[in-house]
Amino acid sequence: MNKNTIIGSILIAVIVIWWMAVNNANAEAQAAARAKAKATAAQVSKDSSAAGSLVVPKKTPELKAAPVLGGDAKAAESPVVADSAAAKAEVKAPAEIKERTVTVETDKFIMTLTNKGGKVKSVIVKALADSAGKFPELIQDTTLGAFDLKLDNADLSEAMFAMGVVPEKIVVTDSAFVQFVFQDANGNQVIRSYGFTKDGQGVRQENNFIGFKPNTYELAWNGGLKETEEIPKSKGFMGLGGGSTYYFSEVVFNNIYSVEREMPREAATFNSTEGKVIWAGLRRKYVAMTVQFDEAVPATLKTKQMKVDSDVDPGTYKLTIADDFRGAQSLNYDLMVLPLKWDDLASLNKDYEKIIVSGWSWCGADVWFVWICKMLLKLLNLFYSIIPNYGIAIILVTIIVRGITTPFTVKQIKSTRGMAALKPQLDEINLKYRTDPQKKQAAMMELYSKNNINPLASCTGGCLPMLIQMPIFMGLFFVLGRAIELRGAPAFLWISDLSRSDVVWSGISIPIIMPSGLAILPWLMVATTYFQTKVTMSSNAGMDPAQQKMMVWMMPAMMLLFSAVMPSGLVLYWIIGNIWSIAQYKYIYSKFPPVNGTPKTSSKLKGKNVKDAEIVK
Repeated sequence: MNKNTIIGSILIAVIVIWWMAVNNANAEAQAAARAKAKATAAQVSKDSSAAGSLVVPKKTPELKAAPVLGGDAKAAESPVVADSAAAKAEVKAPAEIKERTVTVETDKFIMTLTNKGGKVKSVIVKALADSAGKFPELIQDTTLGAFDLKLDNADLSEAMFAMGVVPEKIVVTDSAFVQFVFQDANGNQVIRSYGFTKDGQGVRQENNFIGFKPNTYELAWNGGLKETEEIPKSKGFMGLGGGSTYYFSEVVFNNIYSVEREMPREAATFNSTEGKVIWAGLRRKYVAMTVQFDEAVPATLKTKQMKVDSDVDPGTYKLTIADDFRGAQSLNYDLMVLPLKWDDLASLNKDYEKIIVSGWSWCGADVWFVWICKMLLKLLNLFYSIIPNYGIAIILVTIIVRGITTPFTVKQIKSTRGMAALKPQLDEINLKYRTDPQKKQAAMMELYSKNNINPLASCTGGCLPMLIQMPIFMGLFFVLGRAIELRGAPAFLWISDLSRSDVVWSGISIPIIMPSGLAILPWLMVATTYFQTKVTMSSNAGMDPAQQKMMVWMMPAMMLLFSAVMPSGLVLYWIIGNIWSIAQYKYIYSKFPPVNGTPKTSSKLKGKNVKDAEIVK
């Protein structure tokens, strides 16, 4: 019935609010942890000052000498050891190596490498330029960098690697290669190489071990991943405008079975007992960086929260990837820099698109829901290719989505009107055969058959359009809130960025409701929601007028409380959907007018002791 339609709408809103509120709990916990960390750091600093400076010896770690099994000199004839001899003759580690960096620029990113640890120091992505045209840094703490290497008990994060004659900056026109060499006191070497291509989305990273054979390794990403976008300063209603609502900080990995997106609040370990990892890394709103292995490996992932100096930024993570070598003489993988654009991710055939949106595997939503989101985004991009305006594309997609559910709505309302018209006769049947359920059921079915009414349609029809529309709505909710295509995309008039709230005057803000400034679309949503609810509830026989009045005002109030901090693309979708519903119900009600007034029962049926009654024809 129509009441079910309204309840379904409320259910959608409640689910959305619940989802955002649950995510926000992570940001609140992190904010409390940051405050605690600051207090602890201050105390540690105070204690350190009192105790005096600690003297840490600057000593590069030594690698264990490669074992020679049985003293077999033939081992020296292996290709690896032969390369080792040549490498040792060519590269001699000096007594003191100064820290140097080399910056490599490709069409996709600018990466700075350092010979201190032979690791990544900085990554600047070109796909996410800000309004001033500047490219954002991806490493949260460039002093810590990313992808330190530890072999067995030898930690190379502070080791100084030798470099050949390499310029400070390399602009890749075809391909480029940078190599770092560390040599210990025993002559054993670790060679870390980085291979770049002009337009590749990743960097080939190879680690070769000369003169020894490590058993285990750890890759430590201590610098974390930095948010590229400006996060709204105020959290809004129930925290729904803060960093956890539309801004993400996740540990992501593909364990063959599914793509996992985790937001651990404390130190956590993943994939330690079973499963293999194809790739693993960190994700922010519009970008991810991962370590992509050549084949699935049984690596263990360890994460620890990394606090940032911000009350709204959910922070980032330190990530460690550890595994055994199992006889390998080298460690090779690709470092992927991935702006989260669906088609580019899908072209890699590694399920990277599920970083943008995933679904519960227990109900198969990791397949069908991801497919729905993919189709919705393709539809948006198709309309954009015809009319280069994502605001228009959102309007057209909304019309298509609502058009799909219209036949179900028409069928439901028609059935509901028929049921309401038969109410007097149904009341008499209930009374006449109140002691004989079988005859009562037979009489009802005969009445339905004569009037071509399907009672199941009236019961399920009100929910069916919602069941169909809900995954589509949730898909659009995720797509519009996460699609990189909408980043900075204007629509029309005052809507300058569909990925953010349409604030037109930051000088005026309404606490809780509009904390970032005065916006227009939320008020339009309130108005259209009010009229949509009112027209839907009108002539809804069976609902108490007081309940109808409450519903008419409750929905707009609920929308106002959290729509002001939603991306304007989402609010635009909802407004157009409301306008469609108003027009739809006005038209349907004109074709299938509701039964006016309260159906009158025959005078023969009055009184509790009436046993026999005739059906009023």
